[in-house]
Amino acid sequence: MAQPYKVLFLCTGNSARSIMAEAILNARGKPNFMAYSAGSHPSGKVRPEAITQLQVARIPTVGLRSKSWDEFAEPGAPKIDFVFTVCDNAANEVCPLWPGQPMTAHWGVPDPAAVKGSPQEIERAFRNAFVLLDRRISLFLSLPFATIDSLALKNQLEHIGGEP
Repeated sequence: MAQPYKVLFLCTGNSARSIMAEAILNARGKPNFMAYSAGSHPSGKVRPEAITQLQVARIPTVGLRSKSWDEFAEPGAPKIDFVFTVCDNAANEVCPLWPGQPMTAHWGVPDPAAVKGSPQEIERAFRNAFVLLDRRISLFLSLPFATIDSLALKNQLEHIGGEP
């Protein structure tokens, strides 16, 4: 795989989890990684609570937008090396499937945008999602990409996405 590695985070709405993952990896993975995010049914807007979590962590938010995964199937789209789904199977949320040859893994994260409750409960849900994504991305970045074979790498990616 050529560097920088291109990583696509997929979710259904592309309004919170995948957006945060894109921003975290772009901030922490330079210059070896370039992250993108998309949704199978994008909401068309980024949740302000997700932006707040990124700003608290001093992660740039310029240019973040909710978009369809169709953009990554168009001519001229970047060739993706890794695809991570971040939707939550435990909540019976349908995760998008990605065709092609990139290495894929599922990193289920409960949807903070689905939380109903007090402002404090909603803020806590977004913070928890951010912390979980940040931890998984840190583990991902620590993998020895240059010396690990693809099967071992696939196993490590799935392990990172295991239960927190």
